[in-house]
Amino acid sequence: MKAVVLEVRDPADLMAEFTRVWQTEAPQGDAHIGFATPELLWKVLTAKRWQLLRALCGAGPVSMREAARRVGRDVKAVHADAVALRNAGVLETAPGGGIEFPFDAIKVQFLLRAA
Repeated sequence: MKAVVLEVRDPADLMAEFTRVWQTEAPQGDAHIGFATPELLWKVLTAKRWQLLRALCGAGPVSMREAARRVGRDVKAVHADAVALRNAGVLETAPGGGIEFPFDAIKVQFLLRAA
């Protein structure tokens, strides 16, 4: 199973992890996509976008029209959400056009601490 971890991490921690992987050429387990704050995570992962990710999880490349059909939404609205998810590094453009979420599972992880 190919999984991705969407997480809230300090940008300095993300850079240190990137540097470690770059130098050792040894990624550890799942892919990670980091967000600087919980607010940014929730701004990117709205309820509609989460629904889109669920529909695309493990599906391989699909056209924008097919993605809209799977979630029962307007193509234009799904396209806008797909662009936002691509800009955040969560979705990829499929080789023949369309979109792809290249993972079979999603894990969301963050730690809420006292102020």
